[in-house]
Amino acid sequence: MSNLSACWKLLRAIAHALSGWWIIRSTFDRLTPQQRGERVRRWAREMLEVLGIRLVVQGTPAAQGPMLLVCNHLSWLDILAIHGAQHVRFVSKAEVRRWPLIGSLATGAGTLYIERERRRDAVRVVHHMTEALRNGDLVAIFPEGTTSDGHGLLPFHANLLQAAISSGTPVQPAALRFADATTGESSTAARYIDDDSLATSLWRTLRAPPLLAIVRFGEPQSAQGRERRTWARSLHEDVQQLRRDTLS
Repeated sequence: MSNLSACWKLLRAIAHALSGWWIIRSTFDRLTPQQRGERVRRWAREMLEVLGIRLVVQGTPAAQGPMLLVCNHLSWLDILAIHGAQHVRFVSKAEVRRWPLIGSLATGAGTLYIERERRRDAVRVVHHMTEALRNGDLVAIFPEGTTSDGHGLLPFHANLLQAAISSGTPVQPAALRFADATTGESSTAARYIDDDSLATSLWRTLRAPPLLAIVRFGEPQSAQGRERRTWARSLHEDVQQLRRDTLS
């Protein structure tokens, strides 16, 4: 795709992001949680369209909470893809809150932040997650803790699963894949790993041919007496299988 076309999409994306910021500042206080969720879902789908990405939802996302969603992590686009299927409250690294414009959008969408450099901060976040789940929220985590190249699945960290155990909340596994819209082959255009910057990843995505964002939801499950590490290993296998299923 030409640089001119990519620049046009970038300008439209910035305009759409600013419209989201304005909605949060001007109307969110007057909306019910359900109305906010629908606004976020619609905004995310529209942003994906602006970026030249078609969302494909496989399986059934939870219609309401309490539910904890666990998913593999590939890119900054993961959040748009999942929000496009169903609005959730993400747990994200604290520095996102300080990103210009993006931080305001994330905070407005209900993101919970964790200081990953402070090991004890997980205890605080688990407490807030537990409270949110008990209040009936949909919360989402990326248990790999960082993005991967999409060719495999990193080990799952188990700490945040304690919120589901403490609140008696079921967990729904899900898997993400980005693919070329023409061939269906997996695409790395949206990757965000190692030395990739957000700007580099965004520009590569804008210049890529049309993409698919495939989100496959599995069946919700309860802890069934499992402690968090055992449950994390089981969920890892579930997400791995869901990833394979997106290829079929």
